[in-house]
Amino acid sequence: MSSLRTQRHALLVSVFIVASCGLAYELVAGALSSYLLGDSVTQFSTVIGTYLFAMGVGSWLSKYVERNLVLRFIQLELLVGLVGGFTPAALFGIFALEAAPFRVMLYCAVLAVGVLVGLEIPLVMRILRRELSLRDLVSQVLTVDYLGALAVSIAFPLLLAPHLGLVRTGLLFGLLNAAVALWAVAVFRAQLPQARLVVVQCAVTLAVIAAGFGFAGRFTGWAEQQMYQDPILYTRTTPYQRIVLTRWKDDLRLFLNNNLQFSSADEYRYHEALVHPGLASLPWARRVLVLGGGDGLAVREILKYPQIEHVTLVDLDPGMTSLFRDAPALRALNGNAFHSPKVQVINTDAGRWLEDSRERFDFVVVDFPDPSNFAVGKLYTTAFYRLLARHVVPEGRAVIQATSPFYARKAYWTVVATLEEAGFQTAPYHALVPSFGEWGYILAGRVPYEPPATLPVPTRFLDGGTLAAMFNFSRDMDRVAAEPNHLNSQNLVRTFEDEWRHAIR
Repeated sequence: MSSLRTQRHALLVSVFIVASCGLAYELVAGALSSYLLGDSVTQFSTVIGTYLFAMGVGSWLSKYVERNLVLRFIQLELLVGLVGGFTPAALFGIFALEAAPFRVMLYCAVLAVGVLVGLEIPLVMRILRRELSLRDLVSQVLTVDYLGALAVSIAFPLLLAPHLGLVRTGLLFGLLNAAVALWAVAVFRAQLPQARLVVVQCAVTLAVIAAGFGFAGRFTGWAEQQMYQDPILYTRTTPYQRIVLTRWKDDLRLFLNNNLQFSSADEYRYHEALVHPGLASLPWARRVLVLGGGDGLAVREILKYPQIEHVTLVDLDPGMTSLFRDAPALRALNGNAFHSPKVQVINTDAGRWLEDSRERFDFVVVDFPDPSNFAVGKLYTTAFYRLLARHVVPEGRAVIQATSPFYARKAYWTVVATLEEAGFQTAPYHALVPSFGEWGYILAGRVPYEPPATLPVPTRFLDGGTLAAMFNFSRDMDRVAAEPNHLNSQNLVRTFEDEWRHAIR
């Protein structure tokens, strides 16, 4: 009886780990594909949906496994550990060498892992049925199964991905699968034919995955370098994004989730266009809020105005702001903006901070990433802009970076329509930033806007004549009909993705 109880507990713990590992592989695959492809709207849902379908296929196939159930369970654990553990590394390497087959290989890997995991749970239930009634069997197995999924869904974004990276996280769970197999050998040794051979299989699998874990850092560095033209200077995975900094001679380039954020060769054009048209029109402004902009480059431009008394910067990712606060080359680029006594940095969600704060500002810079997914898209909705309006003084103004009116024309004018429905008067404008092409901005306030004739601070790009011209749109960028972006529909995200997908082609 004691032996049966030990076996039951071992199998239930195994189910917990199986569930954790299976979901972890798919979370890694979804995160990796979103990082590499930027298609995060559909990627996670299709990856998880495909995985659940494949589990159903595996469960159906399990009926054809009729003998040596414990042995088959152990062999499946080893196979899942190898396939799932090395899937992130394989996908990363495939994308680095040739991006075209990535999607096909991604879903093949998801299907393979899903089928194998789907085979495991029914086998465990059939092994346990000799000791438990059907009611207790289903209750206990499904309980630990769902608990395992919960545990990894919490640990993955908070602990595993930020500290281990995606490749090592996959291999860590591969090691867990192999360790479960070895543990099952110890518990069920008397029931296993050729137990020594199975022990050897477990040992070899553990050694292979452990070796992969040890070399993961070098492999990731090699694969990532293939994706960038210039030598990589710095990489970091935070709970929110993958930060990569490259350098070629004097050109520093920042990439977030594989998307270029700026090149030091021309970032001044972007940030001068972002800040000065609005702030130069408010000579009385004293308090400025920056939402996003964790690189401090917009703050650098704001601090050129001696009358500014306080700048509050709210950025979600402390990894971003600490990098641009501490790294010497980046401090030089942003003019030590984060070391100014006028600047306060707050690392939290911008929407939540606006809901909790009662502060009001003379000028607000909204420098969020493009609305490529629903998490960011909510920051471009009427609900967000109405919330923002509560923090702008009546004569004040906000500026919003709003993607390219050339490459994503309808998406750009959707942001304009959204601001107008939220109660703002808008002044759309654009500027040429060589790294990005024509880029769009929108000034929003409650009073009409008049461009200043001159700029009161030194600039490298803008002057009075250039500034006035930015508010004129050519026929291929002029306004088109667009529906406002609401929180419950987020049509902007789909429009943005469709337009940029066609633009890249």
